[in-house]
Amino acid sequence: MKKFLREFKEFAMRGNVLDMAVGVIIGGAFSKIVSSLVSDLIMPLLSIITGRINLSTLAWVITPPGAEGSPITVSYGVFLQTSLDFILIALCIFLAIKCINRFHKKDEKCKESEPVSQPTKEELLLTEIRDLLQNQQKEIIPDGKKEP
Repeated sequence: MKKFLREFKEFAMRGNVLDMAVGVIIGGAFSKIVSSLVSDLIMPLLSIITGRINLSTLAWVITPPGAEGSPITVSYGVFLQTSLDFILIALCIFLAIKCINRFHKKDEKCKESEPVSQPTKEELLLTEIRDLLQNQQKEIIPDGKKEP
């Protein structure tokens, strides 16, 4: 049981899992904001345009044959409102990703246009040592003796 809990803790504390959890929480809050935007701002404005019709209350009422039984209600207005929520969330995510990609492209262009930095003193010294070692190897003859 301790091994299981330790493995679960390692899994839960990985960066990817924490990032995903933060994304889900922010996504839930964002969904609430967009739902409020749709139901509190867009739908009232749309109802003014459509003649004061509240789209979320639109429904088909199907009465069963005969007088017995309760009518069946198909609430397509709620579906329309939820579909509009989805379209707005997808649009916002698309725009956010598009902005992020634009920043990444600008960042890549800046990195490409940056001048090559001058080598440090340490790099110059290491290059010189490498060259000296290569010259020493060239001086060694195949039988292991140095040339005169």
